[in-house]
Amino acid sequence: MRAMVLRRIVSLDDVDTPLEPVELPAPEPAPGEVLIHVAACGVCHTELDEIEGRTPPPRLPVVPGHQVIGRVARAGPGVGKLAVGDRVGVGWIHASSGAPDENLSPAFRATGRDVDGGYAELMTVGEDYAYPIPDVFTDVEAAPLLCAGAIGYRALMLAGLQDGELLGLTGFGGSAHLVLQLARHLYPRSGIHVFARDAAARRFAAELGADWTGATTDRAPERLHAIIDTTPAWTPVVEALANLRPGGRLVINAIRKEDRDRNVLGGLSYAEHLWMEREIKSVANITQHDIRTFLPLAAAAGIRPEVEVYPLEEANRALVDLKRRSVKGAKVLRVG
Repeated sequence: MRAMVLRRIVSLDDVDTPLEPVELPAPEPAPGEVLIHVAACGVCHTELDEIEGRTPPPRLPVVPGHQVIGRVARAGPGVGKLAVGDRVGVGWIHASSGAPDENLSPAFRATGRDVDGGYAELMTVGEDYAYPIPDVFTDVEAAPLLCAGAIGYRALMLAGLQDGELLGLTGFGGSAHLVLQLARHLYPRSGIHVFARDAAARRFAAELGADWTGATTDRAPERLHAIIDTTPAWTPVVEALANLRPGGRLVINAIRKEDRDRNVLGGLSYAEHLWMEREIKSVANITQHDIRTFLPLAAAAGIRPEVEVYPLEEANRALVDLKRRSVKGAKVLRVG
């Protein structure tokens, strides 16, 4: 089968081709697993964290990719919930304890990091971690929902927003543009404020219904009840805290932060940024419950991901574009 593999940790500031195209043997589904013929796979910022070593794979080489859409090609022994031909998706959680807090469990295994993922024609996963995809979405539309959408849903739930309260989104890429659409559906009376360094991203946010847009360092017209940060940087964290009202909550939706602007943390003021019971909450991984709940909700809400499509063989170009260029919506590899 065709696949793109990561063989070594590199910096995408210096290297344009972190992945190598190869032919690999087709994987075999173990008991309880299904073999998926991959149709599409989203490209996520977490792949950059893997490639650049902020959340390195435990073994190399590995096939990245954890926003996978495909069809069941074969079922292993003991599979009873899925059948050959079913269209399914796989997210960041490849396996875990099955408990409500399985995202925090030592048993957590990540798709495309701890095991081979969706930058390939075939992959395997336990049937409990393969999810039916609503018919309203095409394969490339559905791919970003498996991580950018579902982890955005988890972040929105952690924000604890009530309808009518004010929400901020800092950074406006693959996840935030889906969170905005979901928040519009769940909290129709809430004002949504988007902070983004790129003017094109701010225009895109306004097109999707943001009530206000500004640069990362701007101040919203009113202090906000909750802000979700989806950036790889530290500056938006500090600026978001300054935009929170007393008792407000900042939810950081990132697995790792880059070090390039870490020095801004020295400017944290307890009185301005933290006092008055402001909270900081991080998003750690995702559960199967998050994905199963979000997918039908996304269909009901009429969410439409904005996608830019690349062939599998151009995965390196997609990753470099994600790292170095302005992103509108999500990037998806067309595989099958």
